[in-house]
Amino acid sequence: MRLVFAGTPEVALPSLRAFIDSSRHDVVAVVTRPDAPSGRGRRLERSPVGALADEHGIEVLTPAKAGDPEFLERLRALEPDVCPVVAYGNLLPQRTLDVPQFGWVNLHFSVLPAWRGAAPVQAAVRNGDDITGASTFRIVKELDAGPVFGVVTEKVRDRDTSGDLLTRLSISGADLLLSTVDGIEDGTLRAVEQPSDGVTYAPKIAVEDARLDFTTPATAVDRLARAVTPEPGAWAEFRGERLKLGPVTPVDDVTLPAGEVLVERKRVLVGTATTAVALGEVQAQGKKRMAATDWSRGIRIEAGERIS
Repeated sequence: MRLVFAGTPEVALPSLRAFIDSSRHDVVAVVTRPDAPSGRGRRLERSPVGALADEHGIEVLTPAKAGDPEFLERLRALEPDVCPVVAYGNLLPQRTLDVPQFGWVNLHFSVLPAWRGAAPVQAAVRNGDDITGASTFRIVKELDAGPVFGVVTEKVRDRDTSGDLLTRLSISGADLLLSTVDGIEDGTLRAVEQPSDGVTYAPKIAVEDARLDFTTPATAVDRLARAVTPEPGAWAEFRGERLKLGPVTPVDDVTLPAGEVLVERKRVLVGTATTAVALGEVQAQGKKRMAATDWSRGIRIEAGERIS
């Protein structure tokens, strides 16, 4: 089938590669977010999806809005049979959804109807879910509410960050998306409406939402830190300045007042509402990322100081 693939970040690359390598389908173009400033020089850079398409000589479309008349004209001229989508990051109006014969088929990183929205993997980690997965569904006007073609599941490991989990799901999800489009072409696959029960939402996580609260239990601090790694990144304040934090590790053998810092020979502990957590990597303002033990030696933490 003729495909126009829509996606933007690295997590979409396994799916795009699967379609490029498939002998059954022809990727005639990709749709991705416009080139964005990056780095100290703020030079415009292609999205990862756009860059991979360039490598393979595939046309790249970068509309500011997916309903722009010029984009719609080009999309119709391409005559796609179906448009697979992975983390495109732009709203698709109905006039755009109506172009391909078999619609736009999205790979979403949850087992729908759980965790509809922009941050399903982060929500699964923060919530302490044991199992999550990925779903393929036909995009409709309502957020992530379209009928589902297929699902794969994935165990959430005890020390998973959202980045770890998303990497695995992007690979298994690519196989699911490819098999979904194969099934649509064969006429052997039918989408099933989502149940009305079990709907939960996972809105985008802002930087402010990633602030660790050490007055909560160690389990909550640990889950939030892993959920926002790598993006937008956990943080707290120390001596009035923002301190970026990597994942922490709950410990069972130390109890400290919430936020109080205890420096030991091989670890730096912070109190919570339950037991302490051990800091992993930290990054002070204007400094490089480093192990918490190295950071603590450099600033000479005094007894009773706290991270807020």
